[in-house]
Parts: sequence; C-alpha cells; structure tokens
Amino acid sequence: MATANTATTASTNSKDKELAASKAAVSDAYEKLMEAKGHFKLAAEAAGVDLKHDAAEQMLKGREKAEMLGAQASSYMREKPLATMGIAFAAGFLVSQIFSRK
Repeated sequence: MATANTATTASTNSKDKELAASKAAVSDAYEKLMEAKGHFKLAAEAAGVDLKHDAAEQMLKGREKAEMLGAQASSYMREKPLATMGIAFAAGFLVSQIFSRK
C-alpha cells in the first residue's frame, strides 16, 4: 500500500510540475504577445501619421491646382465673354435635354 501511495504522490508531483511549467509557458507567450501588440500599435500609429501627412500634402496641391484653374477660367471669361456665354448656353441646353427625356 505504501508503494501505491508513493506512486500516486510521484504522479501528482509530476502533474503539478507539468502544470506549473505550462502556466509559465503560457505566461511567457502572453507577455510576448502583448509586447508584439505594442510594437504593431506603434507601427500603425507611425504609418497613420505618414498617411495623414501625405493626405495633407495632396490636399494642398489639389487646392493650389483648383485655384490656378479657377484663375485661368476667370481670365478666359474676361478675355472672351461671347465664347463664354456660348459655352454656358450649350452646356445648359445639353443638361436640360438630358434631364427632360422620359
């Protein structure tokens, strides 16, 4: 009976050691996962800042281009008022034809 008790105690100690080793491995894996999560978060934030900067640059370039085209259109309208009225009439006529069809 003493041998059976010793075998059971040894088996329990072995299982406890395995359980403790498993808990330590899970804890280490969790810590590494949290560290990786932090690195990914920092990388994503840095990429987001870069994208925001690029988007702001593109918006400024687009605004400058729109202002330049607006200035060109204004100068064309001042230089050729009859042609401008003809273009406006033709565009209005085309839009009315498109929307009046059933």
